[in-house]
Amino acid sequence: MSMNADADAAPTGEGSDSNPGSNAVVIDLNADLGEGFGRWRLTDDEALLSVVTSANVACGFHAGDPVTMRRVCELAAERGVRIGAQVSYRDLAGFGRRAMDVPAAELAAEVAYQIGALEVFARAAGSRVSYVKPHGALYNRTVWDADQAGAVVAGVVLAGGALPVLGLPGSRLLEAAESAELPCVPEAFADRAYTARGTLVPRAEPGAVVHDGDRIVARSLTMAREGAVVAITGERVAVSARSLCLHGDTPGAAESALRVRRALLAADVSLEPFA
Repeated sequence: MSMNADADAAPTGEGSDSNPGSNAVVIDLNADLGEGFGRWRLTDDEALLSVVTSANVACGFHAGDPVTMRRVCELAAERGVRIGAQVSYRDLAGFGRRAMDVPAAELAAEVAYQIGALEVFARAAGSRVSYVKPHGALYNRTVWDADQAGAVVAGVVLAGGALPVLGLPGSRLLEAAESAELPCVPEAFADRAYTARGTLVPRAEPGAVVHDGDRIVARSLTMAREGAVVAITGERVAVSARSLCLHGDTPGAAESALRVRRALLAADVSLEPFA
């Protein structure tokens, strides 16, 4: 699918989408991009980069390759979209969604390696890596596993610079980032179901991914304006977040992202990158 967002949906540039007052709601839109390999492409990177304000770029461990990484960085830089390193377990065959046990020192080195690889292409495009976000099984593991969370943060520190870390509110990942004095950015998921504890429903369970466009838009508005979401079991759960994630690998992702963007702007939500 290929679609071009019209002018009112262009990514936030200086003064373009925002004139926030003192009580304005400000949110970032992020999406997973560059999730292809060789001739195989999964995400509609060009369309999504016309909508989001931050791009989580696959760094080669769960998806992505040098050509793809370079292309996405160039497109992001052209459109003023922030580039983030989406780091993962080394799991191309499983798309980074299989549980793995990786020693902390090894994981830290692999995280730093992925950030460094993406930084080369970001710099060549006239931009830089602005933040780090784990992907898939690593993301979910760092919600509760302090050892793996600490290893990810150690990898960010090893890569150099005080890069912001994007993660689930209340996670061990954000706790470790805070302890390392890295900027912490809490996020919410417009297209993923939540448990009553505020964690994501595992993908293997029914209803874990929200596909209905109307629901995705409604959830996005509630998350941004009210800081809440209805859990899969019916409870209203607090989800205070600075960034809202829309997965790029689901069918119709670009269309859903554009609808979310337009709905947020119509509701006087200012769209600005966090980094």
